[in-house]
Amino acid sequence: MSLTPSNMVPLGTKAPDFNLKDVITLNQVSLNLIKGQKGTLIMFICNHCPFVVHVKNEIVKIANEYLKKGFGFVAINSNDIVKYPEDSPYNMLKYAVKYKFSFPYLFDETQKIAEAYGASCTPDFFLFDKNLELIYRGQLDDSRPANKKPVTGYDLRTALDRVINRQAQKREQKPSIGCNIKWK
Repeated sequence: MSLTPSNMVPLGTKAPDFNLKDVITLNQVSLNLIKGQKGTLIMFICNHCPFVVHVKNEIVKIANEYLKKGFGFVAINSNDIVKYPEDSPYNMLKYAVKYKFSFPYLFDETQKIAEAYGASCTPDFFLFDKNLELIYRGQLDDSRPANKKPVTGYDLRTALDRVINRQAQKREQKPSIGCNIKWK
């Protein structure tokens, strides 16, 4: 397990479009289809990364809460499934069903979407406003698998709440830390 920080993509960056297959419904899903009225959260995750495993329940909890508040949510897996078969679409489906994902779980087979977003680790979070401009990128919270801090989703929840309350986002944002995306 390598500790890889997220790239701190410049705030204001426009969300790159995508059209990927949802492993849950088998439908093609585009950015426009999942875009929320208030904002859109793009999460790069996978099944096997200990950092994702550590926070998966909080991700689902946040999605369930904030989907009702006008946000769009989507998770994308861009890992090389030849070297990491536990991240295959079949295993993604099993994972999404087991943990009751309320959002699409997309497979980025070509890895072009991860490259377009500047994603570097799992988990990696990108929050866009209603105009699809980047307003938050970084960590879920300060918890890590080995540091014994509780998983709260504090940083991401704060960013989402600032949108709801029409407050400016904090300019200083902490990068996410996780496993590197498994590039081909």
